[in-house]
Parts: sequence; structure tokens; C-alpha cells
Amino acid sequence: MAALLLGAVLLVAQPQLVPSRPTAAPRAEPGQQELLRKAGSPEEAIRAGAAPNGSAQQLPQTIIIGVRKGGTRALLEMLSLHPDVAAAENEVHFFDWEEHYRQGLGWYRSQMPFSYPHQLTVEKTPAYFTSPKVPERVHAMNPAIRLLLILRDPSERVLSDYTQVLYNHVQKRKPYPSIEEFLVRDGRLNVDYKALNRSLYHLHLRNWLRRFPLRRIHIVDGDRLIRDPFPEIQKVERFLKLSPQINASNFYFNKTKGFYCLRDGGRDRCLHESKGRAHPQVDPKLLSKLHEYFHEPNKKFFELVGRTFDWH
Repeated sequence: MAALLLGAVLLVAQPQLVPSRPTAAPRAEPGQQELLRKAGSPEEAIRAGAAPNGSAQQLPQTIIIGVRKGGTRALLEMLSLHPDVAAAENEVHFFDWEEHYRQGLGWYRSQMPFSYPHQLTVEKTPAYFTSPKVPERVHAMNPAIRLLLILRDPSERVLSDYTQVLYNHVQKRKPYPSIEEFLVRDGRLNVDYKALNRSLYHLHLRNWLRRFPLRRIHIVDGDRLIRDPFPEIQKVERFLKLSPQINASNFYFNKTKGFYCLRDGGRDRCLHESKGRAHPQVDPKLLSKLHEYFHEPNKKFFELVGRTFDWH
């Protein structure tokens, strides 16, 4: 499956724009202005935390908002090859976890890496894409922010989603139901399965388009990123207005692992072994039902973004 390739690595353009006018943003949700004032203005939050060498912790100018198991870690690692990018190591979960959001922008800034004024600070939290409150909160911080969304074939994403949770249970020596038990209920596809909902891309993207125009969201084709990463990362560089610094020589196919890895300044590195795990075997009839289920949602998504993807 596609996930065994660079989904392994670097798991897992710019869309042809279609007119998209987000609805007028409502007033900030209750308590939101107080949260924003905790760090003063966003500009003040950016200036705080400076170091003697001229670097400082800055609020991100770009966020990889999702999607879960779509290749966000791969995308972040690739962007880190660029000298003008400073990437947060961990998923911050500022906008979707209430205990983090209550701490305000000052806390959020403190989670960012130190960077120089010419550098672009990037963080990635794939749960942002499917969290209803996040678009409004991100917009309140910076309505001009550039957003990156990496997507894969929805059916493959569902299988990767299940596989990650399965392995987490296996590592803890805990039993976990088969994927059929999640996907099928009373002989029918279980549409209440959360992993299915996360792959209904058109629903979640509409929520973001209520706050941001489509030109602020660059959609990365995660399946193409697996097969041939360089062209996709070039599109990302252009979207972020970065000088073209990442080259084809930064990627090499690792025959042992079966996917692309990175070469950075003579140092070779691949993603963690937890990426690109083999998916469980699924009955072909059930897989066909899965593909059929996503047919209409995919069509709606294609219409929404004005481009198509090579999905089932």
C-alpha cells in the first residue's frame, strides 16, 4: 500500500484556486480576548523571549494543521532542511487542548524554537484540522497566517489511523479489536467510527474556509510526497515564499527500508521506525465498501478546492 513507501519516511500544487469567500468572522468566543491579552499583543509576544545572539522565540508564521496520519511529520522534517525554517519539535496542541489554550499566547510562544528574524517558525499539530474551535482561534492570533494541510487517500488514512492505535496497544501488551470490528456494525460500514470521520476532508475544510480564504491554505498531496517528494516540497517553498534551497539531492531512496529518506549536510536520516508500518490485511469486499463510502465525500472535496487527487 502507499503507506509502506514514504508514508514510511517522510510520511505521509498549490491548488487551482476557486472563488471562496469565508463568512464574516464572528466576535471572539467568550474569554478569548482575555486569553490573547495574557501575552499582550501578538507583536509583544513575538518580541518576548529574546536571546543574546539575536534569536528569539516567535509565534509561528506557518502551521501544519493536519491531517492525522497524512504525513505531517514527514512534511515538517522536509521543511527543516531549509535554512530559513525553524520548526517546533513536538506537537504543541495549543489551539485544541483547553488546558494549553488557557495559558495564552505567551505560553504558546515559549513552546517555539529560538529563531532569527529572517527565519520562518513552523509548528505542526495534525489534530487542528478536525477540531471545530481551532480555525477561529488561529484566526484571532493571526488572520494572515499561512496554513499547510497534507492529505492522503482517505481509505489509506483510515488504515494508518487504526494501525497507529493498534501498535500503541501492542507496545503496552493490551488487547485491541480487529479493524473489521471497528469498520463493520450490524453488517454495515460503521459510519460512527472516528477514523472515518477524520477522512471526511470536505467537512473539516469548510470549517477552515469560514475563517481563511483558500489562498491561505496550501494542500500537499501526501501520496505524491511518498512517491516523489522533491516536486511537492518545491510547491511548499513557493507557497511560503521561501528561496529555493531544498534540492533533489536532499532525498534518496533507501532500498532497505523501501522509502525515501533525507540527506542533510552529508548526514542521512529517516523517519522513526514507527512510521510506515504495515497495514492490517483487510477483506477486499470491506475495502471496496470503504472506497465506495468515500466516493461522494471525495467528490465534494475536489469541488471545494478546484482540483482532483488520485484517490480510489
